Amino acid sequence: MWAASCLASCCAACACDACRTVVSGISRRSARIAYCGLFALSLIVSWILREVAAPLMEKIPWINSFHSTPNREWFETDAVLRVSLGNFLFFTILAILMIGVKNQKDPRDSMHHGGWMMKIICWCLMVIFMFFLPNGIISFYETISKFGSGLFLLVQVVLLLDFVHSWNDKWVGYDEQFWYVALLVVSLVCYVATFAFNGLLFHFFTPSGHDCGLNTFFIVMTLIVMFLFAVVTLHPSVGGSILPASVLSLYCTYLCYSALASEPRDYECNGLHKHSKAVSSGSLALGLLTTVLSVVYSAVRAGSSTTLLSPPSSPRAGAGKPLLPLDKVDEEEEKERAKPVTYSYSFFHLIFSLASMYSAMLLTGWSTSVGESGKLVDVGWPSVWVRIVTGWATAALFIWSQVAPILFPDREF
Repeated sequence: MWAASCLASCCAACACDACRTVVSGISRRSARIAYCGLFALSLIVSWILREVAAPLMEKIPWINSFHSTPNREWFETDAVLRVSLGNFLFFTILAILMIGVKNQKDPRDSMHHGGWMMKIICWCLMVIFMFFLPNGIISFYETISKFGSGLFLLVQVVLLLDFVHSWNDKWVGYDEQFWYVALLVVSLVCYVATFAFNGLLFHFFTPSGHDCGLNTFFIVMTLIVMFLFAVVTLHPSVGGSILPASVLSLYCTYLCYSALASEPRDYECNGLHKHSKAVSSGSLALGLLTTVLSVVYSAVRAGSSTTLLSPPSSPRAGAGKPLLPLDKVDEEEEKERAKPVTYSYSFFHLIFSLASMYSAMLLTGWSTSVGESGKLVDVGWPSVWVRIVTGWATAALFIWSQVAPILFPDREF
């Protein structure tokens, strides 16, 4: 017993030292990566608790407060939502605290980049505290998470549009034949992949012998969107590039596939999963990885953007002569601290708040679980329509980005 206690103490001490070493190594440049890592950790914790926490939660009276104990799947969903709520509150509080930070001289700049040991402790305590809340609060959070998840998807669409236009402008800016050929090759590859993808959608989601009019409508609408992208882009009045149109066509096709794959497993037109009960672990892992990558891209994009997502540049404090003379080192430090921030810290944390809601919906299949005892299946019609509407919103935003400069020539887009 004494040896076991000593071993446990040594392991705990080593773990604390390791955490302290990692935290101390987080610099200003790596802070954004650290936040992404913390978000990824929340997904891992949610997934683990989803698998193992149900037996323990069944014994907690303020969670299992029903006359008839719900089945295991209800507690799995509840665990995911509670972790998501803690993560959401953590990043929302940071987003509120960072409103109005304009330069590095602001004390909140140090709060954003430093204090990692305290942040990790606060995050852990906040997640643990969520398991002491009544079911009504979790039910309310689940409801608003569906709207927050839709907003997160729309933010991703805006960032994707910004990315493809920046990609096209960069290659065109080289004004060399090689880069024009590269644009053409990438566009052709995207279109070939898009048509092949749509062919697979018709094969798997419109099986013969079944009335699959809804699936056919979704796929045909995706093909119409592709056609509209090409027509609008190549119209002489627009004079756009085919690269953004091809990339967005492929993305809309992916959203269509994601929607159709989310149809209930007992739906006769979902021929891909052959009536399996739930999504495979590999598909779920791919979905979570996609979420993490999209959040990482959003964070990096927010950090590099100098237009919409960045705060207005503020005058550098202390630009004039100081009242007291400073030596050269102190003067350089003062100038460094007076630099305006390169991105909006508040928007940065807001991205993670919305992503917390989206990841919860991804892990629970957008299902209504709190207060009911339905089985947890990582699919459902809400998930289908969210993805379909996101695809249509993507198409509308892209077409608007092409025609808006023509309709309103006096405004800058």
